[in-house]
Amino acid sequence: MSYRLRLFLIFSLVFIWSAITPKDYFTWLLEVFPAILGVLVLFFTRKTFPLTRLTYLLILGHCCILMVGGHYTYAEVPLFNWLKEALHQTRNNYDKVGHFAQGFVPAIISREILVRKQVINRRSWLFFIVVTICVFISVLYEFLEWLVAELSGESADAFLGAQGYVWDTQSDMLFATIGAIMALLTLSKLHDQQLKAII
Repeated sequence: MSYRLRLFLIFSLVFIWSAITPKDYFTWLLEVFPAILGVLVLFFTRKTFPLTRLTYLLILGHCCILMVGGHYTYAEVPLFNWLKEALHQTRNNYDKVGHFAQGFVPAIISREILVRKQVINRRSWLFFIVVTICVFISVLYEFLEWLVAELSGESADAFLGAQGYVWDTQSDMLFATIGAIMALLTLSKLHDQQLKAII
């Protein structure tokens, strides 16, 4: 069984679990839609632009985060409710894990595309441009959350996951930025090794 097929089987199992009696089907659909879209893109590009093993693994991890958040809603993931009580926090912070991943995973995806397509001639600009792309993705997502809230009213509360925190949007973008920077600082060397095997 190939590496990609094993990852897809894991994705499928988590997806099925996530879809079985989620807290709210509308919220579930909103949360897992990016994962479904991502898998479709990966399926159609699997031959023309196969990714590194690291990138596929990170995408699976991000999809799992989305599917867990979709099943429970981000404000009610049980482990983070427990952490909220144990650490005397005022909110369930699972959404911050999601936004960290929203920077961490796209950083490696963006890096891979930019390097392999030779978009940037000087590697000294790579770090800055990748982080900028990730921040832009985060901003677009916050606009999307706002649009959904405007169109659906109160039913979007679970999707937004703000939990009354006035700085939720800004902190979401901050976590995505930190995620992107951390991905580049910790995984660039490993990523370069895997890229050499593909290029």
